[in-house]
Amino acid sequence: MLAAWEVAGAGAQTMAVIRASFDWWVMVTNVNLTVVGADCKGVVARVTNHLFEIGANIEAIEERVRRREFRMMLQATFDDAPDIKRLRRSLNALGKDLGMEIRMRAHLPRDRKRLGIFVTKETHCLDAIMAASRSGKLGLDPVFVLSNRKDLAPLAESHGLPFHYVPWGKQQVAERRVLQRLETDDIDLIALARFMRILSPDFCWRYPNRIVNVHPSLLPSFPGASAYRQAWEHGVRVTGATAHFVTPDLDQGPILAQKSVPVKRDDSVEEVRDRGQLAEADVLVDALRMCVREDLDVHWGRVW
Repeated sequence: MLAAWEVAGAGAQTMAVIRASFDWWVMVTNVNLTVVGADCKGVVARVTNHLFEIGANIEAIEERVRRREFRMMLQATFDDAPDIKRLRRSLNALGKDLGMEIRMRAHLPRDRKRLGIFVTKETHCLDAIMAASRSGKLGLDPVFVLSNRKDLAPLAESHGLPFHYVPWGKQQVAERRVLQRLETDDIDLIALARFMRILSPDFCWRYPNRIVNVHPSLLPSFPGASAYRQAWEHGVRVTGATAHFVTPDLDQGPILAQKSVPVKRDDSVEEVRDRGQLAEADVLVDALRMCVREDLDVHWGRVW
């Protein structure tokens, strides 16, 4: 980009401003925080004051209380690279004092986002993600495959990814294990690549606008289970697939991408499903590519 400006004949003073801006952007450290716990007074003030005192610039903040559970998402930047270990220790201490869980992810703008892929037994979305990754079109680094079943372990290994099996008999126990894995591997984004388990609000609040699900219908039509059969039984002439951010409200998160699929009069449910799965793979990859954009924003339930 800088060379293009030079070729265009930009003056020396203009070039100096551009280079200074670029150098700042490269060096700035982005920090994402999630704060979760039982609601109490003063949490927002304590966290924001702490960040102010250590030199952070708060870029965005969102908080919500639901059923006496407090959740806050905060984005901040540091012009000078902080000591990450020291910052993490100070936030852990603050969380302990508040009785809150504070999770932090720090990265430079040039860092590639790290992706965790959740699956159950269907292969098409996982294969599409890996194909897009190998071609260089995804802009994310897949880190592992995690599942509540063992069926896709050989496929994950064929793609060169570690496979983590987490039985889902007791959801709270399973989700604690998964959260630990996400923190250990420093995951930025989660793809539910036909992961057939519903994540609890407690889990979703820890990764706001960072969990992408693909649903086999054109939401808000036919949410929940058996979406293709629902569409077929209603006699619709168009169905499709939707990729959306996951929220505590099932299949109601902000929509990232959609793709329609025609339904012929003599189609069976299986034929509708086969065509729909191609759309699922496409919209999930499209949605993940959108999540790489620095200007992506979610406002009033819509993605901009």
